[in-house]
Amino acid sequence: QVQLVESGGGLVQAGGSLRLSCAASGLTFSRAAMGWFRQAPGKEREFVAAIRGSYDFTQYTDSAKGRFTISRDNTKNMVFLQMNSLQPEDTAVYHCAARTLPFLRIGPEHYLYWGQGTQVTVSS
Repeated sequence: QVQLVESGGGLVQAGGSLRLSCAASGLTFSRAAMGWFRQAPGKEREFVAAIRGSYDFTQYTDSAKGRFTISRDNTKNMVFLQMNSLQPEDTAVYHCAARTLPFLRIGPEHYLYWGQGTQVTVSS
């Protein structure tokens, strides 16, 4: 059974930083592309960042470029999202997601497994 468990969310002031973590189990982690998505109240789930299975090839949404960094540790089956210069518009529930293939995709329909999410709230 595949499980993805996020942690690291919280309340932070604008300009602050948070580091989200996602612990994965039950899948061949090194062969799974991993993504971070977020969903704000009343809005659709949107892509934030993704990282390829075996190589540090990454992709970001435009609003995350230069502020967020996705990384992974295949020895620990974990993926991370370092978020700097946070703004109130970054407030959302952040979800970790896993594909069954190593190739990057930005659409949520390409991700089979999802975590419950962790709340990130940025105050102005």
